[in-house]
Amino acid sequence: MKFVSLISSGIDSPVATYLLSKKVDEIILVHGDIKPFTDQREIENFTLLVSHLKKIILCPLKTYMVSHGDSLSTFKQNCNNKYTCVFCKRILLRYAEKIAEIEGADAIIMGDSLGQVASQTLQNIRVVDNAVKIPILRPLIGFDKEDIVKIAKKIGTYEISILPSNGCNAVPNKPSTMAKLEIILEEENKINVNKLVKNVVNKSQILKI
Repeated sequence: MKFVSLISSGIDSPVATYLLSKKVDEIILVHGDIKPFTDQREIENFTLLVSHLKKIILCPLKTYMVSHGDSLSTFKQNCNNKYTCVFCKRILLRYAEKIAEIEGADAIIMGDSLGQVASQTLQNIRVVDNAVKIPILRPLIGFDKEDIVKIAKKIGTYEISILPSNGCNAVPNKPSTMAKLEIILEEENKINVNKLVKNVVNKSQILKI
């Protein structure tokens, strides 16, 4: 089997990737570059993280970088900003699904933990999952943050994941925790989502790390 992993430079998704790496023949890492909503340090931290994962994960890793910031900008300029986090997850999944088609992958890994942040309420997860047809695997779904941090420290990713960066300043002050699918679809109809996804995936870079 081959999985695509949506991976950030944060704590959760590297742990999720590591946990499922023992089940597959190859993992395709997909990272969203969210500049201008963060700074260059986030990319530098992610590069360090991939270098470390290559040391501790036995199966081959291939890394895609996608320009996610342009899609976020388009959404924030045209749509209701309180749904930004839900839109973000939905379009990231669409990139991952397209790359899975290219790479012949069978499923997508996400680092979600139920209720940990606004986009990870059960209601929002259901809305997010609707964006794609490929199976989505969430090995951390029932973990507490302390459990995830403990594993991150054990495998050596924690110290990298907490390196300084600006974080994501696209997050709204009051993100929706109970998004309704019909409303999200109305918001997405204000922009050409399919065109955004196609352009971003076509311009994606395969990183040599």
